[in-house]
Formats: sequence, C-alpha cells, structure tokens
Amino acid sequence: MSARTTRVQMLAAAITIATLTLTGCNNGEGVHDEGASAGSASTSAPAASKTPSPKASGGTSTGAGQTDAAGSAGGAGGTTGSTGTSGSGSSGSSGSQGTAGSSGNSGNSGTSGSKDSASVPVACSSTATRTTATVVSRPLNHLLLTVTNTGSKNCNLTGYPVVRFGEAQSVPPAFEDSKPQAVVTLAPGESGYASVLLAAADGSGSNGYTATSLTVSLGNGAGTARPSLPAKGVYVDDSIGVSYWQSTMADALAW
Repeated sequence: MSARTTRVQMLAAAITIATLTLTGCNNGEGVHDEGASAGSASTSAPAASKTPSPKASGGTSTGAGQTDAAGSAGGAGGTTGSTGTSGSGSSGSSGSQGTAGSSGNSGNSGTSGSKDSASVPVACSSTATRTTATVVSRPLNHLLLTVTNTGSKNCNLTGYPVVRFGEAQSVPPAFEDSKPQAVVTLAPGESGYASVLLAAADGSGSNGYTATSLTVSLGNGAGTARPSLPAKGVYVDDSIGVSYWQSTMADALAW
C-alpha cells in the first residue's frame, strides 16, 4: 500500500469519528448526561426548599420557643405574658381581699349589744313571780315573805315590800339598816326574801289585833300578791316593821 493510500484511509477514519461525534451531539446524549446532573440539582433544590432556611427556622423557633436568638426572644415574650397573668391574678387577689373586708362589715357587734341591752333585768312583777308568807318560830313574832321568779328572764327585787294586813289603813315602815348594798336580782327559779316583825316580842306593843289576810305590793306598779296566812291569822301590833328584800333567808330574818 502506498503512502498516499494510507493517508486517505486515516483521513476517512478521522472524518468518520468526527461524524459520529457530531451525531452523538445532535442526539443530545451528551446533553442528557449533563442534564441529569442538572436535574439532580434541580430535584435537590425543591427538597432543600422544604427544609426551613435559617431565617425561616428563626421564625419557627420564635413560635416554638427554641433556643436560637429569635426563639429566645419569643420565649421572653412568653415569660412577659406569664407575668401579666400573674399581675391579673394579683389584682384578683386584691379584689378577694376587698370582698373579705366587706364580709367583715356583716359582723356588727352593735346587734349583739342591742340583745344584751334587751336582756337587762327589769323589776319583778306579780305576774311572773310567786309570793308566799310563812310564820317562823325564830325569831319570835316574825313572818317570812318569799318571792320566787317564775318567769323566763331575770328580774330585780327593789326596795322593800309594801304590806297591808286585813283592813289596816297604814303600812309598816322599813328598817333602814336592813338596806342591802346591791339590788337583789332573781334568775328564773331563784327567790328573794324579806321579813315582817309582827309584834313586839316582849309584849310592849299596843293596838294589837289579829289579821287573817295579807296584801303584798312589789312596788312601782309591779302588781300585788295575796299570800295565804295561817287559818287562825297572825297577831299584829303597832311595833310592826319590814326589812328590805334580801338574797338569803338568813339576812332577811336578821331583822
């Protein structure tokens, strides 16, 4: 083979290779390879877009209270909100204290005071007491008057009894030395006492008579009582006198 023929064949082969290369380019195979890489990058880009960017992550952290800067600011905001809530609670507590103060006004002691004033003892009356008259052996010629509180409230026996035997026109005086230091107060069921000196023990009295009835006045419009006397009556002369009301029988009979 000649050198010329050899060069022609080599040129033809080169042309063939060039033609094949151009054909491949026209078919887009080379572009397809590069396009595949670009396609992969394009596919990765949407995936990356689903992942929050740092800025978007900051927004998300703010909402979720994460530890990045934006999230910390959001957490601080939440703390401030909690403080505001506590402030509201404190105000509510103050309101509650105010209500407690109002409830304190309901416990007025004045009402109790009025009740105490209403329970102050009044004068004993004949309608809420029972009066008896008993002749005693000692001291001689004495009659013991007993007044018992039959009511439901305390009452006071003030002064001394005003007694009248039979049809007498006058009432006996009181022994002033027998006046007690305090008013005799009778609780329900309790009794007070007074004595009546009927006649002089030594017989020195005058104008004596026998009385078969007795009227006892408790004084100050409190009514009168008519206690029974012994069937034979009692002897009375002008030595007659009465003691003030006493809290004990012994004190009454001392006069």
